Amino acid sequence: MSATPLLAHVVYHFGTGGLENGLVNLINRLPRERFRHVVISLTDHTEFRDRIERHDVAFIDLHKPPGHSLGWHRQLYRLLRELKPDLIHTRNLNALEAQFVAALAGVPARLHGEHGRDVFDLQGKNWKYNLLRRAARPLVRHYTCVSRDLAGWLRDTVGVAPARLTQIYNGVDSDKFHPRGAAYPSLGPDGFFQGAACVIGSLGRMVAVKDYPTLARAFIRACRQADHPAGLRLLIVGDGPARGECLALLDQAGLSGQAWLPGNRDDTAELLRALDVFVLPSLGEGISNTILEAMSTGLPVIATAVGGNPELVARGDTGTLFTPGDDVALARTLLDYAADLERRAREGAAARLRIERDFSLARMAAAYQAVYEAALATPN
Repeated sequence: MSATPLLAHVVYHFGTGGLENGLVNLINRLPRERFRHVVISLTDHTEFRDRIERHDVAFIDLHKPPGHSLGWHRQLYRLLRELKPDLIHTRNLNALEAQFVAALAGVPARLHGEHGRDVFDLQGKNWKYNLLRRAARPLVRHYTCVSRDLAGWLRDTVGVAPARLTQIYNGVDSDKFHPRGAAYPSLGPDGFFQGAACVIGSLGRMVAVKDYPTLARAFIRACRQADHPAGLRLLIVGDGPARGECLALLDQAGLSGQAWLPGNRDDTAELLRALDVFVLPSLGEGISNTILEAMSTGLPVIATAVGGNPELVARGDTGTLFTPGDDVALARTLLDYAADLERRAREGAAARLRIERDFSLARMAAAYQAVYEAALATPN
């Protein structure tokens, strides 16, 4: 048996997303000689796991079916009894029930992390969900969360004592996500960037909570109101149900030639360097990794005033905020940025400086390591 503590990270599904990206960055940067890791997915995982640089990290899927199946509880109990992890760290509401199983299986250190509220309860007020959270609270030794917004909600709504709660911002790879030079990257459809005065864009899963149709409608409004509409471009990187809706809106407006929605891509850092302004129109957020990546790239950020976004985007300093769903206000803001190169440069430079000061991966990993060390050192 190894004397190196084994950390079991429990998620509902391990695919493309901010939670998973944060976990990849964490495992890659925690000291290899100090911790071992296993990732347990209640459902399954994707090739996103290949981003983990260590080759000794096991991925175990429980293949939980949809609905309220109980079979996965038995599977997880047997697995935890076999693995004997020193610490379990569940993430988000859909993995919280694993805390009950971990307590029954005798896992000594039990942590829970909140990376964002449930998509069906963006304000965190659903009484059934909160009943489950409060029922699990006595079993959880310590909580982590990625924003001050979530910390306040855990404290005031769920009833977590401040001494049992640590807020840790996500980090970003500022070497990978760096500002571009003077010219646009040589990518995209032929001639897409030719004649561009301002490239507006976003990156993420094109699902309902991200509300990309609001960005498409705002871009259409901006083009109709602009003095020189041909200079505007729209780039949205990602895939999901909303991609088709956005393509249809742009096609109906006759703007398909000024928009590029390439789906999922592996060259996201280079694609961010193709933007002049980054927009996140989402209805809810914990702490957005894409905002952090855009700021690290030296971009001003226009984002909705939800969740942890106001903790990242300082109005008039690193970008601006708008009300979710307000495509009229967003269109006006897009036109303001498109017409003001000096503002884009100033706010983009401030965003990059903020990342270098407050959001390094090393800082994030050190904070999680301190939480893990404290939990492992605390007697049952």
